[in-house]
Amino acid sequence: MSETSAVSTAPLRARAEIDLGALRANVRTLRARARGAALMAVVKSDAYGHGAVPCARAALAAGADWLGTATPEEALALRAAGLPGRIMCWLWVPGGPWRQAVEADIDVSVSGMWALREVTEAARAAGLTARVQLKADTGLGRNGCQPADWPELVAESLRAESEGLIRVTGLWSHFACADEPGHPSIAAQLDRFREMVAYAEEQGVRPEVRHIANSPATLTLPETHFDLVRTGIALYGISPSPELGTPADFGLRPVMTLSASLALVKHVPGGHGVSYGHHYVTAGDTTLGLVPVGYADGIPRHASGTGPVLVDGKWRTVAGRVAMDQFVVDLGGDEPEVGAEAVLFGPGDRGEPTAEDWAQACGTIAYEVVTRIGARVPRVYVNGEEEG
Repeated sequence: MSETSAVSTAPLRARAEIDLGALRANVRTLRARARGAALMAVVKSDAYGHGAVPCARAALAAGADWLGTATPEEALALRAAGLPGRIMCWLWVPGGPWRQAVEADIDVSVSGMWALREVTEAARAAGLTARVQLKADTGLGRNGCQPADWPELVAESLRAESEGLIRVTGLWSHFACADEPGHPSIAAQLDRFREMVAYAEEQGVRPEVRHIANSPATLTLPETHFDLVRTGIALYGISPSPELGTPADFGLRPVMTLSASLALVKHVPGGHGVSYGHHYVTAGDTTLGLVPVGYADGIPRHASGTGPVLVDGKWRTVAGRVAMDQFVVDLGGDEPEVGAEAVLFGPGDRGEPTAEDWAQACGTIAYEVVTRIGARVPRVYVNGEEEG
């Protein structure tokens, strides 16, 4: 992925501006929401499309205590970039880079016996003690150890710990519906988590951290904070759910602004078809603007006919289908200059759409909107240094 550390003076086809000052402010806001708990900055999937290494550095500078990734490869890349402190990863498959993770002092998640066997073998081969966190499936039904299998996993983990092969550093789980206020599964999962943690501790596990809170739980469920909260989408200034509130309601600011330069502005007559399939036909004489990004850049094809764009101070809508590299907006007779800025989404303070507006237009969630912006769009980092 191409990156630059400051605003480029050369025109760009498209750019995703990443406001690291906003990210640092979001970290501080989230830490204040979860006083008494440590904060993990989740930078999986290239920091939800924002750039893992720059965002991880900014998060640590603002007081994040942990970094979190999904895959071990993501965690190892952070270590290779020189990032210090606690890093955790949780999505493993058999034959994964266990030894490299152990040698890099990364906390690894274990959900079943196969994983425990592989990490203990890696620790033995490395001659080191692996940092292991046991994940409980409290009701999400994805990764994690089922309650019926928990006693065996706990017992075998304690046996490996007694041999000096592992150190059980954490007990954790993940909510299914924390973004749906009042959903009965929230209380049920929290009760189950407490039970499974209590069992492990009764057997002799002494974890450094117990954690279940994701972004929505961090923002709205203080009883779930335990020792550590894992903040993902909220870190990037996006609300986990419109039902919970807007970013501004939580004191958060969106970090990414996606824009492009108009590649063409032209007059067309009424009745003119636009883009593949002619799903849009001009109602009368008008002007069309060509926005040079498409689904190869991560612009959802589902935004065809619905995606909002700010051009020349006005909201426009994607006219016709989003193509691989480009889409069209009907400018309604306005004539901005070729090269004028088309803002797809940003914080919203200049009147531009937000990632949530795009999510609503596409029938998806804002997580997907920002995360899918592809490597062909340069990330331009601004406000990278703390002032004063």
